[in-house]
Amino acid sequence: MRSDEIKKGFDRAPHRSLLRATGLRTEDFDKPFIGVANSFIEIIPGHFYLNKYSEIIKEEIRKNGCIPFEFNTIGVDDGIAMGHDGMLYSLPSRELIANSIETVMNAHKLDAMIAIPNCDKITPGMVMGALRVNVPTVFVTGGPMKKGVLDDGTQVDLATVFEGIGMFEKGEMTKERLFELECKACPGGGSCSGMFTANSMNTLIEAMGIALKGNGTVLALTKEREELLRIAARRICEIAKDEKLTEKFRIKNILNERAVKNAFVVDMAMGGSSNTVLHMLAIAREAGVDFNIKKINEISKNVSHIAKISPSLSHIHMEDINRAGGVSAVMKEISKRGGVLDTENLTIEGESIGDRIQDADIQDETVIHPLANAYSKVGGLAILFGNLAEEGCVIKTAGIVGERSFKGKAVCFNSQPEAIEGIKKGKVKKGDVVVIRYEGPKGGPGMQEMLSPTSLIMGMGLGKDVALITDGRFSGATRGLSIGHISPEAAEGGMIGLVKDGDEIFIDVDTYKIEVLLSDEEIAERRAAWKMPEKEVPGKWLKMYSLLASNASVGGVLKTEL
Repeated sequence: MRSDEIKKGFDRAPHRSLLRATGLRTEDFDKPFIGVANSFIEIIPGHFYLNKYSEIIKEEIRKNGCIPFEFNTIGVDDGIAMGHDGMLYSLPSRELIANSIETVMNAHKLDAMIAIPNCDKITPGMVMGALRVNVPTVFVTGGPMKKGVLDDGTQVDLATVFEGIGMFEKGEMTKERLFELECKACPGGGSCSGMFTANSMNTLIEAMGIALKGNGTVLALTKEREELLRIAARRICEIAKDEKLTEKFRIKNILNERAVKNAFVVDMAMGGSSNTVLHMLAIAREAGVDFNIKKINEISKNVSHIAKISPSLSHIHMEDINRAGGVSAVMKEISKRGGVLDTENLTIEGESIGDRIQDADIQDETVIHPLANAYSKVGGLAILFGNLAEEGCVIKTAGIVGERSFKGKAVCFNSQPEAIEGIKKGKVKKGDVVVIRYEGPKGGPGMQEMLSPTSLIMGMGLGKDVALITDGRFSGATRGLSIGHISPEAAEGGMIGLVKDGDEIFIDVDTYKIEVLLSDEEIAERRAAWKMPEKEVPGKWLKMYSLLASNASVGGVLKTEL
């Protein structure tokens, strides 16, 4: 066992002495040591109950002849961090989480791991850390939140509240209605109920086989979710106690090139958050998979979009997907288009993807559409290229509410707060392209989400008539013609930093184009005159992050070589 390095031999007597201080007995040193990586934190709705979940897991691990060691990671709630400089810390937190997993697991030579994430950057951060350690790992997340319901029966969620602010600003919603939204949109624990970033990532880890069947859709705080915890604990012990299984189920043997492709296939079929592109590129890098961002469009062309979930379709939420057959039903349906899904890849449960989905069927075709009645013959995400984004940018096509082709005049803002203020004051009109820049990984620093400005635009009734582009990113709750991750970012001297008010910008999703209509001579002149605007960075960690951050086209990861 890997843990023998800290517990076997006469020269490890000091190590064993310290371990005895934690309650271990002599017979425990022959048992596998299992890391229980918990992201419990009381301020996040999807995490405040995870301490109770870890107790269930640890009890089951002990029953099955192994020793659990729980440790914690930090967490940031993107919704609470939204709209102020707290959001600068969200994406950097992913790197801290990955680093903490690597640190604890390798410093103490633990044999295997159960990871308990749920929201925002925490799931991808834990996946990245687990890949660095490369021991058998089961992911079991906290589960999605129930959808909210107003007194009149309207189904709501967090996105509804953000958009409600824009309606209130425009005078189209009363203070009382906004308060009712506030009180009822998030009715209890879990990751926000739509296909936002948390549920997108929790769905994709199921699709990749490193989480159990049902992980992405079984509701939080239910008996069904508790049973997933117990199954996960029993499975990791079964693997850790068998040397051959330990070798077979190292996480990199499951999360490989085929798994990364499967994740993007499911992402396209379900119209996941645009953040999944950022995180999957980072995960692919940690897995040693050479996955260029350009491959995403090739996958999208061959995958039908068969499940629309809030915010793309406001009355369908994760609990509806679960009732309609879950992620397995989606995968089974899209596998009918031969060659799209790799059904031979291994899962942590020991079966292949094909075996896992064999008996799955769509239970409600109004929620998960059959291929013959797909919402779109192409996937729910696209990567655009052009002189505005030579290294690419991302749009959640599933969330487009107007035309897929747009030409308009730029209205430029050098920060998200500046954009929010400008939108509120009526600076943005029908036909404009809102440009929000210096918000990329390096320039933010930290690559803020833009849910507040996009929600304001939607709430003010401009969703079909305004485009928004940014080198920042979007919440999974964003909809509209919203394009993020523009690379190179403004802080690198990218074209988005050279755009001026009134410049014409052309966007065509179906031909994957995004261009500012300027001559090469004008661009060269502006580039020669460009210099980075001064920007105050609020914390030391953000300053360190800015020095090492890469742009979004490679996942916004920290550089390990200068």
